[in-house]
Amino acid sequence: MIEQLFTGALLPDGSLADLAVSGGRFVAIGPDLAADDTAGRVDLGGHLVLPGFVDGHIHLDKSFFGEPWQPHRPAASLRERLAVEKAMLADVRPAAVRADVLIGQAASLGTVAMRSHVDVDATTGLSHLHAVMAAREKWRGQMDIELVAFPQAGIVTCPGTADILDAAIREGAEVVGGIDPEGMDGDSEAHLGIVFGLAERRGAKIDIHLHEAGLPGVEQLHRIAARTRALGLGGRVTVSHAYALGDVELPVLDTIARALADAGVAIMTNAPGDRAFPPILRLREHGVRVFAGNDNIRDAWWPYGNGDMLQRAMLIGYRSGFYRDEDLGVALAMATTEAAVSLGLEGRGLQVGAEASFVALPAVSAAAAVAAPPSERRVFRHGKPLGAPIR
Repeated sequence: MIEQLFTGALLPDGSLADLAVSGGRFVAIGPDLAADDTAGRVDLGGHLVLPGFVDGHIHLDKSFFGEPWQPHRPAASLRERLAVEKAMLADVRPAAVRADVLIGQAASLGTVAMRSHVDVDATTGLSHLHAVMAAREKWRGQMDIELVAFPQAGIVTCPGTADILDAAIREGAEVVGGIDPEGMDGDSEAHLGIVFGLAERRGAKIDIHLHEAGLPGVEQLHRIAARTRALGLGGRVTVSHAYALGDVELPVLDTIARALADAGVAIMTNAPGDRAFPPILRLREHGVRVFAGNDNIRDAWWPYGNGDMLQRAMLIGYRSGFYRDEDLGVALAMATTEAAVSLGLEGRGLQVGAEASFVALPAVSAAAAVAAPPSERRVFRHGKPLGAPIR
């Protein structure tokens, strides 16, 4: 039985259709669907319908979104940046409050799932994790949130952090994080050994921040791919940023791309404004899954962002030189279906059997929505308007 019928939907392929929902999932998609009088009806008025957005990389514990404007403070090194961040976070509301505000902002713009990296180390312990977990619980049923135990200050050079990472996974984080094994810790084998060893013991996923540039960064990617293959973790390992892929010549790029694809290692990029980043289409040609996230949003690292994944798709397309509709569609997929698969979310997208979580907005096509993201949005989760009780 159809519980809810959405009429007048413009699908990404340009066709008009109705969307039938029952039990929070699409049960039929097509023109002129029929439903009995007990079904609720919503006329979408020819608005474009897109899958709910998925933010594959965000830092909910760091953001100042919803706080008074925080002028950016320059820092000469990563260690100095970390000190600046701690000082700035001491002067704003608790992480649970700030995370809640940012989740609400992202949800209002159409995001239905996200992966949040949360700082854990020997000085902060699990305080950030517990705060974000509290915010996550408030949004259960409206926002799916996967948590990464992120060793922002390093592992080997920050004694006690390996144990904190283990505790974080035991207490509810689903992903083991890492960061610049050589650049931050000066010991790739030790750093990766801890990350992969913990993931293997706890059955967790892996997501490693990799900012290391050029050939040294590519060497790290080969190490990550080799460990992923050896442990059979294909589809469960992500490298975030991977700037090195945007630095090297094509023969080097093609070789590492094949290794990443063979191992099943995904790449996350937010197309940052200040440097080279992975060449998306080339990686996809080799079979590498590439997806998107907002990364930092109005925090000590940079002042930009509003949590809008459609705007992020636009920025990715803009920086990548995507002009054709097909390529703009790739940018959109990176913020929807590709990100969902990368996070292990099943049954997402505009298809029968999938979760009926979608965004309706005034645009003539998916490419047009990416090129100029409309501010007007109607967001539905499990076939219900955002904020309605989910049963």
